[in-house]
Amino acid sequence: MDKRVALADVVTIDKEIMHGTACFTGTRVPVQTLLDFIEAGDTLGKFLEAFPRVQREQAIGFLEIAKEHLLAECVSS
Repeated sequence: MDKRVALADVVTIDKEIMHGTACFTGTRVPVQTLLDFIEAGDTLGKFLEAFPRVQREQAIGFLEIAKEHLLAECVSS
């Protein structure tokens, strides 16, 4: 069974929400905020505590999609 997450279930880009910034679907939380937390050395748990509207599955799904794209890019290079 394929458990891949669809990008639309995780990220929404809408000009009416945060001026078109990529946000976690159903929230106004930019996905960049998660990356900023990770870059600062914070945990996923700390991010989720700070932004309780983001579901754990969404954050993990975003990271999985980013990982897949990065690895695909490395293979095609």
